[in-house]
Amino acid sequence: MAVFIDENFLLESTVARDLYHGIAKALPIIDYHCHLPPEAIAENHQFRTLTEIWLNDDHYKWRAMRANGVSERYITGDASDWEKFEAWARTVPYTLRNPLYHWTHLELGRPFGIRDRLLDTESAPEIYELCNRLLATPEFSAQGLLEQFNVLVVCSTDDPTDSLEAHQRHARNSRAKTRLYPTWRPDRALALEDLAAYNDWLDGLEARSGVAIASFGSFLEAMRARHAFFHELGCRASDHGLETPYAESYRPSEVERAFDKARSRKELLGQEIAALRSAILHELALLDHERGWVQQFHLGALRNTNTRMFERLGPNTGFDSIGDWEVARPLARFLDRLDRSEQLPRTILYNLNPRDNELFATMVGNFQDGAIPGKIQYGSSWWFLDQLDGMEKQLNALSNMGLLSRFVGMLTDSRSFLSYSRHDYFRRLLCNLLGNDIKRGLIPDQREMLQQMVADICFHNANRYFRFGLPAGAAPSAGAA
Repeated sequence: MAVFIDENFLLESTVARDLYHGIAKALPIIDYHCHLPPEAIAENHQFRTLTEIWLNDDHYKWRAMRANGVSERYITGDASDWEKFEAWARTVPYTLRNPLYHWTHLELGRPFGIRDRLLDTESAPEIYELCNRLLATPEFSAQGLLEQFNVLVVCSTDDPTDSLEAHQRHARNSRAKTRLYPTWRPDRALALEDLAAYNDWLDGLEARSGVAIASFGSFLEAMRARHAFFHELGCRASDHGLETPYAESYRPSEVERAFDKARSRKELLGQEIAALRSAILHELALLDHERGWVQQFHLGALRNTNTRMFERLGPNTGFDSIGDWEVARPLARFLDRLDRSEQLPRTILYNLNPRDNELFATMVGNFQDGAIPGKIQYGSSWWFLDQLDGMEKQLNALSNMGLLSRFVGMLTDSRSFLSYSRHDYFRRLLCNLLGNDIKRGLIPDQREMLQQMVADICFHNANRYFRFGLPAGAAPSAGAA
C-alpha cells in the first residue's frame, strides 16, 4: 500500500514543507510537563513488549477500546500482553478521525520505522513481533528512546512528599543525554474532601520535611522546606490540576482555625474549605515567585465520574471528561491578588473546555507587565483538546488575542515514552498553519522571520522561559536552514 503518513504529512504547501524540514524537524525537545515515571528513566527501563510501553496506563486507548466493545479483561485485566495488543489492533480501524489513529501510525513510523502498513488484526502479529525485537535493544530502553527523540529535558510530575531519589540517581549518570527535573505538584495539599487521607498525607509531609505540622504556620514551613529541596534538584516549575482556581477572600484567623479543624479530622464547612484552599494556593504562588519558578494551572477536568470503575481501578483510568465550572472571575481574582503585591510568578494557563479558549487568551493579556516577553502564557492544547482541531483553535485564539511568536510551545503531558510523536504532530501543524496563511496572503513570505518564529516556538522560547540554560548549540539556529 502507499505510505499513509509520509514525510510531508499535514504539510500542504511548499512553505510549510520548507519550514518543517528546514527548521522544526531537527529541533530538540524540551518536555516541560509530562507524567513519565522518573524511576523508569533513572533505571533505564527495558520494556518487555509493545503492550507494556504502548497500552499500560494509556487511558486514551482504554477509552477507545471500551467504546469498541472490548472487555475490561483485555484492557486493565489479566489477559496476556499479546491478547491486549490484539484487542487494540482490532480497535484501531474504528478510530478513524480520532487523533489516536494519527498518533498510532506516527509512533509506528518513529521510532519503529513501520510506515508501509496500517495496524489492524491482519498486520498485528508481524508488527508486534518486530517491535518487540526492537524493544529488547539498548536503543529502545527508556533513555535510548529519549535520545532517539532528541529530548534534552524531561520535567516529571511529583508530589511534595516524593523522595526524588530517582532524580538524584539520574543526575549522577554522566552518560545520560536527557536532563530529568522534578515538577512540584501540590494538589494533595488542597484535597480536603477526605480528612483521613489528608492527614495521612500531612504525616508524610511531616516525615519528609522534618517539621512537626501542628498549625497552618508549621504546615507552610514544611512546604517551604520541601520546595527548597525540589529547587536544589533543578525544579523550576509547579503544576496544579484544579477544577477552577481558588480565590475566595479570607482572614488569617479564619484560615488558621480551618486548618486546625482539618488537622484534628473535624469536618469543615464549605466556606472553611474555600478559605483554606484559597490561602494555600496563594501561599504556594508566593513560594514560586520567591524562587523564580513558573506556575502552571491545568483547569477544567471533571474527574472520576464513574463510581463503579473508580472503586475498581482508581484514578487516571479513563473516566474523566471536560467540566464546566466558572473560571474567569476566580482566575482573575487569583492572579490579581498576586499582581497587586508584584509577586505574580511567570504563569502558564491551560484550559480543558474549548469554550474557554478566548477567555484564557485574553486573561493572559491582563497580567503581562513588560518584565519578560510572554510572562503569562496561554498554554498548549491539553488532554481532550490535544488534536488537530484543538491545537489549531488554541493557536488561532493565541494569535488573535496575543503574541504567538512568544509561545513556549508543545509538551507531551503523557505517561508514554512513545508520545513524543505529539511534538512532531504539533510542529507539522504549526508549519502548515503559517504556510496556509502565506498562500492566503495573510502574512508575508519573509522566510527568515518565519524560520525564527518556528525555531522559537518549538525550542528557544521554552529554554529561555524556564531558564534551563541549554547552550545555544543544542539547537540549530534559523539561519542554518
